Amino acid sequence: MKNPIWHQELTLKMINDRGANTMVTHLGIEFIEIGTDFMVAKMPVDERTKQPIGIMHGGASCVLAETVGSTAANCCVDITKQYCVGLDINTNHIRSMRSGYVFGTAKPYHIGRTTHVWSIEIVDENKKLVSINRLTMAVMDR
Repeated sequence: MKNPIWHQELTLKMINDRGANTMVTHLGIEFIEIGTDFMVAKMPVDERTKQPIGIMHGGASCVLAETVGSTAANCCVDITKQYCVGLDINTNHIRSMRSGYVFGTAKPYHIGRTTHVWSIEIVDENKKLVSINRLTMAVMDR
């Protein structure tokens, strides 16, 4: 899919293959949708993503948010010349999860020459809000 914010044509296979053999696959994160100005990934709430009291670990929410936001940011630059890395993440936890899947949707607030700012909303299978996240990315030259 080619459109105004993505620097290249994207496929779900390409995006999912990018995370092979990393924390992304270890936690079961899978990209499921690429829109004109957003990306969506899902993550299971299971033994890999829970804390000892049986609810989803807050850090797992941050990993999902940073995964979706940083992947989207890197798709907005010419990766032969630049790459994007996380500079700051802010997460507000709204609802706890014990099982099922959560879905993170990344949309840009700002795509600049040296920084990007992304909104990532994480919802449950019933579209109830689990967390809101703001991710700032630094755009680096290779």
